[in-house]
Amino acid sequence: MLPRLPAVARCLSLAALCMAGPVAALELPLPPPGEDIIGQVQVIKAKYEDTFADLGTTYDLGYSEMVAANPGVDPWLPGAGTEIVLPTRFILPPGPREGIVINLAEYRLYYFPKGRNVVYTFPLGIGREGWGSPIAHTSIIAKTPNPTWTPPASIKAEHAADGDPLPNVVPAGPDNPLGPFKFTLGTPGYLIHGSNKKFGIGMRTSHGCFRMFNNNVLEMAGMVPVGTSVRIINDPYKLGLSGGKVYLEAHTPLDDKGNPSVVDKHTAVINAMLKREDITSNLRMNWDVVRDVVAAEDGLPVEIAVPNTSAPMVSSAPIDLQQ
Repeated sequence: MLPRLPAVARCLSLAALCMAGPVAALELPLPPPGEDIIGQVQVIKAKYEDTFADLGTTYDLGYSEMVAANPGVDPWLPGAGTEIVLPTRFILPPGPREGIVINLAEYRLYYFPKGRNVVYTFPLGIGREGWGSPIAHTSIIAKTPNPTWTPPASIKAEHAADGDPLPNVVPAGPDNPLGPFKFTLGTPGYLIHGSNKKFGIGMRTSHGCFRMFNNNVLEMAGMVPVGTSVRIINDPYKLGLSGGKVYLEAHTPLDDKGNPSVVDKHTAVINAMLKREDITSNLRMNWDVVRDVVAAEDGLPVEIAVPNTSAPMVSSAPIDLQQ
């Protein structure tokens, strides 16, 4: 039977653990055909001046995923010498590995460049409460360096009510909230863009658009052509195969508007498994581990099953994941 261990310990025992050094971007080789996991978990020792926001900028990680992977650690003062888990191992999102895929539940973008056996992945800020980011299948219809910003009437009214009136047009420059570059999506009113603020990537902070670190959006600008497909999904539970074993990655569920959602987690996990009948039809499942992973919602891929031709179908799970 698969062992039942704390989520981080399980993940670190299964991943190729390494002590991390700074990286420019998360450019990772695609796994072999039939496999789904990329990257590896990393661990660093914090310096006195480190914060999760600073470390996220260095390692292309969002604030929320850093907090989820390091429960009990103060994100603003981790403390010199504290071991920090960098959640840089990912199960690829379901569906075609082409163009851009944004998964709202993990605050993350994946880009699959055509003709190359790599994937780039970047953290995102998404729409805050009342300004949810959409679920859609669209495309990049325009690219604009050094954009100006014309605030919509609704945002101007919001700022005016807060005593912070906006001009009709915000010129390009360091005070422009779109940062140094924007991608216009075919879904009206939505962009992928940089930011004039360091904080907020990997959080629900925007008016529905997708915010990136400025160095990330500039890197994307040089790679992503107009016409690239953009698939926006909301999958808090991802399953994947690696080395003949099945892994589960769990994030806090969001509703269809990108707001925190109270869902039937048991049903949601079973539905995610049934979507992957190619890997979950005959398994020896450790449901205690599944329950732990779902409860932790730490974004770390964890082994939950191995193939077994005599195993029952996954839909017969004898547990309550709501616990």
